[in-house]
Amino acid sequence: MADLRINLAGIKSPNPFWLASAPPTNSGYQVQRAFEAGWGGAVWKTLGDPILNVSSRFAAVSFNGQRVAGFNNIELITDRPLAVNLKEIYETKKRYPNHAIIASLMVEPKQERWHEIVKRVEDVGVDGLELNFGCPHGMAERGMGAASGQVPELVEKQTYWVKEVAKTPVIVKLTPNITDITVTAEAAVNGGADAISMINTINSLAGVDLDTWNTIPHVAGKGAHGGYCGPAVKPIALNMVAECARNSYINVPISGIGGISNWQDATEFLLMGATGVQVCTAAMHHGFRIVEDMIEGLNNYLDDKGIVSVMDIVGKSVPKYSNWGDLNLNYKVVAQIDNNKCIHCNKCHIACEDTSHQAIDLYHDANGLSQLKVIEENCVGCNLCSIVCPEEGAITMREVENTLPIMSWNQRQAILQNFTEATEIVQK
Repeated sequence: MADLRINLAGIKSPNPFWLASAPPTNSGYQVQRAFEAGWGGAVWKTLGDPILNVSSRFAAVSFNGQRVAGFNNIELITDRPLAVNLKEIYETKKRYPNHAIIASLMVEPKQERWHEIVKRVEDVGVDGLELNFGCPHGMAERGMGAASGQVPELVEKQTYWVKEVAKTPVIVKLTPNITDITVTAEAAVNGGADAISMINTINSLAGVDLDTWNTIPHVAGKGAHGGYCGPAVKPIALNMVAECARNSYINVPISGIGGISNWQDATEFLLMGATGVQVCTAAMHHGFRIVEDMIEGLNNYLDDKGIVSVMDIVGKSVPKYSNWGDLNLNYKVVAQIDNNKCIHCNKCHIACEDTSHQAIDLYHDANGLSQLKVIEENCVGCNLCSIVCPEEGAITMREVENTLPIMSWNQRQAILQNFTEATEIVQK
């Protein structure tokens, strides 16, 4: 069995699967149940004040029969007194000393407020702190959460204040509601962050009730923007993790968050630079025991590849992630259809004919059966046909042999620039 233990900026846990700060980590009872189920760590639901909330709070987006493809909430931080949470953190850590307990914190952007809460939380034995600069609703209207997280100067300053007194590792949780998350990630590093985590939820409105015209959810007939998470946000989160992981200035570990529902999702985040992952929506949808499949799946994956430790795969895909300008313009693939596997739904033909490059010919053979054939000279290798095909393996993308040299956009522009400069010299 592979070694699944991780060490994220000095925070150790028996596996890379942590529960994110959210309803599943609202109490000692829940966190202890989670640890019994197998979770390696938990980020305690955000501590701070005031402890107010609204009802109702959640909404889900289902798509094409899949329940909870996306999830929206307008819930705020913990609605339990700080003293109660601290007592339960102490008891939980004492009972599970080898599991990671990280306290999520959010207070006003004032130095004394950060100093006060950091000292009180560390006194009960947490393994680390996570500064919530990402929550987009409710607290943000009071200058906290994403309101701070969208201003790099505030991220840096508040991180610095925390580091002035913190004795445990400090993780800065970033908001995705910003144009370039690497800017605030760099600000966190400047402030002394030991690690960063991403992403928090995305500004969203889950829907509108067509009968009552109320927003979903609504509070006494009025709605507000909430935070979006769940499987639908995974590609956005994965990109932001990748952008930070390949930024040489952001030289701290990353805790990956966003739409992680199974061991495959988690492994993708690890490969793209996350040292560990945090999960919320999947646990809310399916319960704590989903971690059993995550642990088993990740372990089997590592064993199959002969990899001893999960830490050995962290960031392995980062070198493969680059700028568009560095892609080889002379690389080409074309679609290849296996008519023996084709179920003749003709989705690929319709998609290509209507919305792509008219590269799939539909004809009838001598027996009158419909057949499909790729017109390779028209195919640009867009992948659309293989994406819409419902039959596994019926359409594959084949690499075309090419004698042309590797040529990226940046290389092309450099050659043109040199040619222009040489021409100007000759003309002089």
